[in-house]
Amino acid sequence: MKIFKNKSDLSAYVDVLKSKNKSLGFVPTMGALHDGHASLIKQGLKTNDFVAVSVFVNPTQFDNKEDLLKYPRTLESDVELLKDISEDRIIVYAPSVKDIYGSDVMSTSFSYDGLEHEMEGRFRDGHFDGVGTIVKRLFEIIKPNKAYFGEKDFQQLMIIKKLVQKYHIPVQVVGCKIHRGTDGLAMSSRNLRLKPAYKNAAPFIYKILKAAKVMFGTKSANKVTEWVQNQFEKHDLLELEYFIIADADTLKTVKRKSNKKSYRAFIAVYADDIRLIDNIALN
Repeated sequence: MKIFKNKSDLSAYVDVLKSKNKSLGFVPTMGALHDGHASLIKQGLKTNDFVAVSVFVNPTQFDNKEDLLKYPRTLESDVELLKDISEDRIIVYAPSVKDIYGSDVMSTSFSYDGLEHEMEGRFRDGHFDGVGTIVKRLFEIIKPNKAYFGEKDFQQLMIIKKLVQKYHIPVQVVGCKIHRGTDGLAMSSRNLRLKPAYKNAAPFIYKILKAAKVMFGTKSANKVTEWVQNQFEKHDLLELEYFIIADADTLKTVKRKSNKKSYRAFIAVYADDIRLIDNIALN
């Protein structure tokens, strides 16, 4: 397995692959890899000769510096997981902050036509500038044909598609279904940090999302939202940050349902000090 720590060596290797007409998929990660990441990588391997996987905890997308410091860094075990998937068709890029940013660790400011101001954008200041900055740089370094993103971060997926469209980046962005554990909890690197009691409680999030989907068939968005808020008020361990029903295309909070539109429910919940997000298609 090829593991690169600097962008010049990686770019040179990618140029060799491209000269041989090899197709390249890409899965950006912040490490602490799990089965959700594996599912994205396997999807990439189905339609590309090689898949590049970046392992980089990006400082510019953390509004909470303590969260950045606590984020798990497990490169050795990450590489072992990747070897189990494929030893000869996966390329790993595990750069330092300096290799990505040089001496100027700052975000570029992006406009995503308003997508950045909804949901996560309301609660995480500057987050999507950080996401856009790192993804654009990685696209420029790796030059993939296709890039794979999970729908767990649905807003991020929409923003990356907008980034590619607005900046004419020659990458096809592929959204992949949320990968869940047997208990329904959406796979996330943050799950590794859950204390046992909170890990046992966390599947309640998906249970509520599924119930909200059923309710949305007959109730208004406001009624469903009120019900969800009430369920979390009664929960001993989980604290709801937000539950929003939004237009799946614009991410605007729905005021009145229309049969001509698609909707999703989005949720953010604190399990102790660990922030978990999830979403579900409603129609």
